[in-house]
Amino acid sequence: MAIVVSQKIFDYITSLYGKESAEKYRQFIEREPAQYIRINLAKISRSNLSDLLYKKYQIQTDSVKNFDNVLKIIAGNDKIGKTLEHILGFYYIQSLSSMLPPLILNPNHNDIVMDLCGAPGSKSTELAEMMDNKGTLLINEIDNERIKALVFNLERMNVINAAVIHSKGEVLSKIYNDHFTKVLVDAPCSGLGIIQKKGEVSNWWSLNHVDRLQQLQIRLLIAAIKMAKVGAEIVYSTCTLSVEENELVIDKILEKYPVELLDIELPFPMRKAFTEYEGKQLNPELKKAIRILPWEFDSDGFFLVKLRKIDLTESVDKEYVRDSFSKVVRSNHKEIQPLLSYISEHFGIERKVLDDYKYILKSKDIYFVSKDWNEENIGLFNRIGLKFGTLDKKNRIKFSSQAAQILGNYIRSFIYNLKNEDELKNYLTGWKIKDADIPDGQYIVKYNNNVLGTAVKNNEGLKSRFPRTKRTQKFEF
Repeated sequence: MAIVVSQKIFDYITSLYGKESAEKYRQFIEREPAQYIRINLAKISRSNLSDLLYKKYQIQTDSVKNFDNVLKIIAGNDKIGKTLEHILGFYYIQSLSSMLPPLILNPNHNDIVMDLCGAPGSKSTELAEMMDNKGTLLINEIDNERIKALVFNLERMNVINAAVIHSKGEVLSKIYNDHFTKVLVDAPCSGLGIIQKKGEVSNWWSLNHVDRLQQLQIRLLIAAIKMAKVGAEIVYSTCTLSVEENELVIDKILEKYPVELLDIELPFPMRKAFTEYEGKQLNPELKKAIRILPWEFDSDGFFLVKLRKIDLTESVDKEYVRDSFSKVVRSNHKEIQPLLSYISEHFGIERKVLDDYKYILKSKDIYFVSKDWNEENIGLFNRIGLKFGTLDKKNRIKFSSQAAQILGNYIRSFIYNLKNEDELKNYLTGWKIKDADIPDGQYIVKYNNNVLGTAVKNNEGLKSRFPRTKRTQKFEF
């Protein structure tokens, strides 16, 4: 069913770009959106993934100029979210425009990064990849249901340098002040750039609704500025086309806060942001902000601006969120050391490999995070890093599938290679493999040399520990 653009929206786009462009906008929205995938180059090259998708699933792809880690789906769109490689984090389905905010922020592993509005995780996982899965990445999300999607994607993409916060983004400056070197504010918005994916926008969009969103966007950006160090960079982005949520937000910020706009360099033509609106002159520096128009880019519509904090903002008394149930320790800590020794001996992992992480002890659960991740206020976090395992009745670690995927290349013993697709289907759906002729114990499970997760062998067979959150996925074989 084709999406119908409301007259309000059509008239608004006409007022910005003229009737001819508004017609192009309408035509763009009425057709199926182009689909892109961002490749996890830590797991597979672009050419190898392209060949694999075609040979195994008949998914046809094409490269995208100026994007070395992107493929455009030409045929097989209905299969791209159902492959084993998708659930193993070889790629992320993401619009081309959505990939731009992290590219413009351009963090590395030395940065302390905040993604202020993180779910469902497309940009968060991209930031982590750009940081080589090292350093400190904090990801905030206010909506509890969306946190579930965020955590699912962090696990799927094996993000090991991030912690998740469940909070209103605009209040986090009471906890973090002059703290981050990079901040991404991909703000909630009215979605005029993504109507072809969210047709409901056309039903409720109005300038009154836009004005209410603008107040939230301003509060989020003010909080980001307060949280940033002097000299830190902030990227503000939205997937909407309204001036009220974009240029007018930045114009108000420039009036009161110590930030300057930076030029954005991208290897393709860009539309400049508006510096005049409804007869009013805006700050001329807004010429450095850019607009991505969907009918010109064959992807979502976006607004992007890069700011730098140039002076201190008013400091506040920092709040500290205590947590008496969790602690972050290094690998030589007396509580974690014997547990790691067991994992090292059982799976044949060199002990020094396990020293590359910090460990979070939380009751019977143990998580791990990159060793250079560094935050003290651990009571604030919904979770830190990925699940390493859970203590059993004998006080030994039940190794998690996330840990197996992170450390799989270092494991030398207790490996089970699935023999065929029937065993693969049993494993992915949580069933036992009854005829596995191997000694009892914990195993990591591989298929075609890819680590899928963990299992345990007992007298009933090899029992899958493939994560329950992933068992509901429909797979193409």
